[in-house]
Amino acid sequence: MSDDTLEQRLAGVPAEAPGTRIFTGPAVVASCIGFVLIGALQAFYGPAIPALREKFDLSPSGAGLALSAHFVGGVVGVLLFDQLYGRVGNRPVIGASYLLMAGGAAGFALAPSWPAALLAALLAGFGFGGIDYGLNQLFAVGFGERSTAMLNILNAHFGVGAILGPALIAAVGAAHYGAVFLVFALVTLPLMLCLGGIRRTTARTAGGETSPGGARRQARGRSLGTVLAVFVTLYVLHVAIEAGVGGWEPTHLETVGYSAGAAATATSVYWLMMTVGRFLVAPIALRFSAQSIIAVSCAGMTGCLLLAGVPGLAPYAYAGVGLFIAPIFPTGLPWLSRAAPRARRAGALVIAASMVGGVAAGPVLGRAIELFGVRAVPLLLCVLSAACLAATVWLIGATRPAEGR
Repeated sequence: MSDDTLEQRLAGVPAEAPGTRIFTGPAVVASCIGFVLIGALQAFYGPAIPALREKFDLSPSGAGLALSAHFVGGVVGVLLFDQLYGRVGNRPVIGASYLLMAGGAAGFALAPSWPAALLAALLAGFGFGGIDYGLNQLFAVGFGERSTAMLNILNAHFGVGAILGPALIAAVGAAHYGAVFLVFALVTLPLMLCLGGIRRTTARTAGGETSPGGARRQARGRSLGTVLAVFVTLYVLHVAIEAGVGGWEPTHLETVGYSAGAAATATSVYWLMMTVGRFLVAPIALRFSAQSIIAVSCAGMTGCLLLAGVPGLAPYAYAGVGLFIAPIFPTGLPWLSRAAPRARRAGALVIAASMVGGVAAGPVLGRAIELFGVRAVPLLLCVLSAACLAATVWLIGATRPAEGR
């Protein structure tokens, strides 16, 4: 198979028209590897907590600040790099993001004090945010009708990294977390060799972004601010569900009678199903609209969370939640690009909001569980899922005029 044919199959654009292509084949592969790495980085911190507590004499909450610093850096990185993309181009910003992530990871490994380690985690988070936002946004506009499928493939690789990260820490031992972070930093740097395969600038109308006429059609329907607010709500809630299941599934399963080992295994299956779901939906996205996929996902997620309230079905129902929730994050971005004018800025907002949702989910859900008990976990999450479904139904009606249907 020729290189042109390979690139055509990966990017879904004619090989004879490279001027319209944002990614070459090797750049697509490098981007997927980059998402494996950011998934692994996010997953490194939790398993390293025992060693961090011992090395820096920390309380559990103090050690947990490493992941918080990472997410704070990620939110700031998304918003900062969104500003830079329009000024300095795609390649320099993604390259700087890789450098920041690698430098932060190396700094975290070698930090002589806890404040220095937190600063390094913040720095790595900056790079994480730039890569997460930058590649998601470029994939959302860079593959035409195949953007939804390619975004699901890209984000599935994030899940691969999230599964491999804890396994690597477990293999070498938490006490050697520094070596893992250093190797991570070294593995990140070669990805910069593939930056030449990313188009330096991206047209505002690439991938179906709303044209001025599309903006006027939407203005006659729903206001851009309202549509964007509901998209943000959808993203915050579904990420809160994702984090809520991951954080509370083991406790809920143990409460209803499962062993700790069985509960941990079921939770691992939940994360695995999220990754599998994104790979599975890629070919489906070539035949069905983003709206249809997200509507089915939210409905299935809601049904599975209802079933999770039945102890005998709970582990299987949580696996179903992982399968149904998987496509929502990547599939919503092309929909947003088509539905909202100036969607590049909107994409930054919803990705940043999703990170905030992941951070806020823990304490908010924890407070609700204090009030209603651990057995109420599936029902509480089901309420959030029903809100996701309602938001999706509203968005389908509200964005139809903007998309010319």
